[in-house]
Amino acid sequence: MSGRPGNPAVRLLAARSLRTHRKAWAAVFAAVAVTSALLGALALALGSTALGHARVERYAAAPVVVAGDQEVESTVTPWGGEPQTASAGLTERVRIPAATVDVLRAVPGVREAVPDDTFVVREGSRARDGAGTTNPAPDGGAGTRAYAGRSWEAARLAPYELTDGREPRDGREVVVGAGAGPGVGVGDTLAGRKVVGVADGPDALYVTAGEARRIAGHPGAVDAVGVLADPGVPVETLHARVRAALDDAGLKDTASGQPLRALTGDGRGGAEHLGALPARGDLLQLLAAVSGTLLLVAALVLSSLVAQALQQRAAERELLVSVGASPRQVRAAAGREVGRVAAAAALLGALAAVPVFQLLWSALRARTGVVPEGLELPVPTWLFAAVLAVSALVVGLARLVVLLAARRPARPGTGRVRRVLGIVLLVLGASSAGAATVQGGEAAAAAAGAATVTLVAGCALLGPWIARAATAVLDRPFRRLGGAPRRLTAAGAGAHSRRLGAALVPVVLVTSFALVQLSAGATMERAAAAQARAATTADLAFTGTTAERVRKLPGVDAATDVLSSSVVLARTEAGAPRLDRLPVLGVDAEGLAGTLDPGVVAGDLAGLGRAGTVAVGADMAKSLDAKPGSTVALRLGDGTEKRLRVVAVYERSLALGEFLLPKAELAPHMSDPYPARVLASGTGRGAPVAPVAVTLPGAELNGLVSGGIVAAIGGLTVLSVLSTLALIGAGRRGERDLLRQVGASAGQLRRMLGLEAGFLTVTGLLVGLAVGALPLTAFAWALTGGLPYLPPAQAGAIVGVVLVTVVTGVFLEEFRRVRRPGAGT
Repeated sequence: MSGRPGNPAVRLLAARSLRTHRKAWAAVFAAVAVTSALLGALALALGSTALGHARVERYAAAPVVVAGDQEVESTVTPWGGEPQTASAGLTERVRIPAATVDVLRAVPGVREAVPDDTFVVREGSRARDGAGTTNPAPDGGAGTRAYAGRSWEAARLAPYELTDGREPRDGREVVVGAGAGPGVGVGDTLAGRKVVGVADGPDALYVTAGEARRIAGHPGAVDAVGVLADPGVPVETLHARVRAALDDAGLKDTASGQPLRALTGDGRGGAEHLGALPARGDLLQLLAAVSGTLLLVAALVLSSLVAQALQQRAAERELLVSVGASPRQVRAAAGREVGRVAAAAALLGALAAVPVFQLLWSALRARTGVVPEGLELPVPTWLFAAVLAVSALVVGLARLVVLLAARRPARPGTGRVRRVLGIVLLVLGASSAGAATVQGGEAAAAAAGAATVTLVAGCALLGPWIARAATAVLDRPFRRLGGAPRRLTAAGAGAHSRRLGAALVPVVLVTSFALVQLSAGATMERAAAAQARAATTADLAFTGTTAERVRKLPGVDAATDVLSSSVVLARTEAGAPRLDRLPVLGVDAEGLAGTLDPGVVAGDLAGLGRAGTVAVGADMAKSLDAKPGSTVALRLGDGTEKRLRVVAVYERSLALGEFLLPKAELAPHMSDPYPARVLASGTGRGAPVAPVAVTLPGAELNGLVSGGIVAAIGGLTVLSVLSTLALIGAGRRGERDLLRQVGASAGQLRRMLGLEAGFLTVTGLLVGLAVGALPLTAFAWALTGGLPYLPPAQAGAIVGVVLVTVVTGVFLEEFRRVRRPGAGT
């Protein structure tokens, strides 16, 4: 007789079993529904991010915008393989030759080519770099207000039009955007200039073309050129002509010498919002990593639940085989059951995925700075089909679990393959944790994460043996202490180690997962904060000015500008190219004494006073095999490639970043080369100094998304604990009824259940702690040189959640029994 799912006997077995074991499959239903909802929401988030683009605002009226390439690439050809290319977004402006304007004006169909420069105008400043105020503001004070500046002729590219007054006619006049705030009007003075007009549009100041070129301070180059077309010229035709003209002229950008880009459609927004596309890439990588983790956790949760549901019916399956059903029919019937349950649950989860996604996206947008200004994340209607695809994936995962779990139950004492595989996974997990100790940064984090998942999977396979070992430890104390509840607990644990192991797996999973996710971030933050406090030795801090001005103040002994930018480091990993975008600081070497102490372990920071030099963090120096006197190749924020000589190696890189550059080396490659802060030593008037620290790319985004995902995956694992224990409790109903019949009182049974809950809680927490502590210790040692840290409140929350969940799951069936009519008789 065939065992195909369409066979009548298979359909009958599946239908009867589904009705009989509704409570058992309810746990699987809940897990599948939650998994489908979470993965569906992440699929929508991934799709929306993949479709994301920078918003088009300033260039809305220009069908074509010519700008520099805001991406850098690295290509590596592995031995015997095809070339592989990696790319990274640039956060500083890549400028283009001013000669581009004349080339574009000669293109047929071009009505006008308008150069555009963006710069920052600060109150009281008319210098090239917007240099400070006459009276520097203490750090943390109100400081000076900064405005985005452009030429008035570039306002036509939006277009922004006058609502009052007239256009500027010389360098002392300015038009303000309506977004500059209420109360600013014609006749007022702003940033040292007379307001002669008000235009619609955002907060901005518009000056004459000549004044814009002077303030921008990069003669011979412009930020971008907006191309306006003659009436009736299609965008496609104009773009083709512009592209051909650029190629014929052989124009390259002024930074890395790459060909210029002719942007149309949504691509024009990338020339406006420089941080949007790099942030999109960071978000995409984060969501992909989280989705992979969730998929692995879901596989562990579903395999545990389905295996337990089928294990409790082992006798029923053996009976079916003994009366003529083939093992293939029994497996097909189980697969059909799970398929029906999973299909209904996945559809319910698909419906819930939409509000979960909206909640995640609302949280991202509600936090200022998490999603950069100008990043559009569209959600077209067709994208919701991804939720159905994810639902099908979850159903397929559930069916796959059945194929692995719906086999003849092993006899006690067997399971060599399972034991060997579990030991192999534990060894691999320990090896991965060991590898993390000799790596750094993302590599160490990835190795620690892989170690956690591998160790949990090994514990899942070795669950019965772990339970048996824990029982052996507690058996003698339980029996010696006496009392029926203790003896019953010891006897039940010894006789049903497989069942106990199934109950331990989700407890270990939720403990280790929460421990790793929460402790890793807390360890990094604590170490970085300690380094930042130690590195910042300044007595005074200022904003809205420069070190040159601060040094002239009475009581100031030394001062350094602190510029904040980024660099891109190219290297290979396992034969593939890799580009890392890293935050960097630019400083004045002569002003570091008494203001900033990176903790030099080799070399001398005085060498940063010379051009073409760099100081490197100790971990990065070890990774690059760099030391004082060697060279490091970096691409600065605008893509310019530099080979810099290492003059010092320092240890406080968690706070200050992996590279320190001279201010003079960094400033020409920044969109706004203005100090973020000025640190000074002396007895002058200033403000309490906040510790100096770099902001890692996507750090706030990573924290917010990770926090939400920890809660979501933690909820799934808690549901797994509750469902597994409830499932086990339902399967023990006959066992408890038999104990009552032979004289066990209700109080004794409740104390027995309480002891079982305590045993599961303590054993699960200890094993979960061991599983999480191994990769965490390796991770913390590699990145901070110390031990992992977990805030006491979070540690208490983990213990509390596990305890409440286990007690609820163990006593759930007893609560139900008490509520049933006649339960006490």
